[in-house]
Amino acid sequence: MDTPLPPLKPEFLAMLAKGVSLMLASVDHRLNPSVMRAVGSRIEDGGRRVTAYVGRTQSRQLLADIATSGRLAAVFSQPSTHLTLQLKSRRIHLREPRPDDWPHIERYRRSMEEELAVLGFAPVYVQALLAHAPDDLVAVEFEPDEAYDQTPGAQAGSPLLAQ
Repeated sequence: MDTPLPPLKPEFLAMLAKGVSLMLASVDHRLNPSVMRAVGSRIEDGGRRVTAYVGRTQSRQLLADIATSGRLAAVFSQPSTHLTLQLKSRRIHLREPRPDDWPHIERYRRSMEEELAVLGFAPVYVQALLAHAPDDLVAVEFEPDEAYDQTPGAQAGSPLLAQ
C-alpha cells in the first residue's frame, strides 16, 4: 500500500492516545519472529503516524529484523478491557529520540501505571516493566498500512477502516 490508512475509529484512537500496552514484532529472512515490549508511544495524525520507543540493547534482534525485512506489526492492548488493535507497516524509520519525545514516554508510563492499578498492580511493577536507560532508546516511527481489531471475540482479526 502506498498511502497511509485513513484515521482510525474513535474508540481505537482514544485507546492509543491514552497509552496502553504495546508490543512490536517483526520477522527475519526465515520468518522467525522477534517481539519486544515498547516503553512508550506517540500517536499523530489520527493514527496515521505512530512512534514506538524500545531499548536498543534488549531489542537488537527486533531492530535487525525490521531493518532487513522492512516489516513491522504493532499490537496495542488495554489490559483492563482487552480492547486490542494491531497495526502493520512496511513504512518504518528508525531514529534516535528527540527532546519532544520524552513527554510521550512519560505519559505512556503514567497511563500504564493507572491502567494496571485497576488490575491491582502497584506503580513499581510498571516502573520495572518499562525500565530503560534513556540513552539506550530507539524511536521506531511508522505509518500503518493495515489495521485489525484483535479484541477477543467474534470480530477478532477483522480489518478496520475509519468511520
